Amino acid sequence: MLPLAGLLIRAPWSTLPQRLTEPGVLAALRLSLLTATLATALCLLAGVPLAWLLARTTFPGRRLVRALVTVPLVLPPVVGGVALLLVFGRRGLLGGWLDATLGVTLPFTTAGVVLAEAFVAMPFLVISVEGALRAADARYEEAAATLGAGRWTAFRRVTLPLIAPGVAAGAVLCWARALGEFGATITFAGNFPGRTQTMPLAVYLALEQDLDAAIVLSLVLLAVSVLILAGLRDRWLGTS
Repeated sequence: MLPLAGLLIRAPWSTLPQRLTEPGVLAALRLSLLTATLATALCLLAGVPLAWLLARTTFPGRRLVRALVTVPLVLPPVVGGVALLLVFGRRGLLGGWLDATLGVTLPFTTAGVVLAEAFVAMPFLVISVEGALRAADARYEEAAATLGAGRWTAFRRVTLPLIAPGVAAGAVLCWARALGEFGATITFAGNFPGRTQTMPLAVYLALEQDLDAAIVLSLVLLAVSVLILAGLRDRWLGTS
């Protein structure tokens, strides 16, 4: 608790409202909220089907796929940023083709921020949804199949409502992780105000110029983290 107490004690409470409305702070906050939301949407589109695949099917290499999906949990974020550069950079495995064929450049762009955040946040969603799928009773899906429902219909009408709390919890955790991402973002997307400078990057820059501004930005991220943990407390502990 001491580091958090130090942050609260040293906070410039008297000038907090003015600092929160500074253009640089608002720009970083808007960009963080936008990119974290887009990254979460990307994770939902790719992560929910992947979690279903891991939980409901058996195929060669499933353990390897699960291990690869969860690697970003333990991989240093900077290494993740380097890996993204090697794949999507202009001289990367896919980046050169994207640039030459489609004119798409991902590094050091807002889209690059979204991709970096999705890379590090995806495991939180997949683990949560896979756990919810394993806990859900598969007999409901089997009953739907016997009544003539196809696989997609059974998933949409039966499975998805059953696992909705798990999907919601995973999405919230995914969003929070994306909001706080630093290492992969600064490595892959850089630190350009208004384009790639998210809240964590703004904190890093402010530490070198204005300590009070860094504290204010840190307080915003701390408040978001506390609200998310408080909101998910009942799901984890089963108590109020």
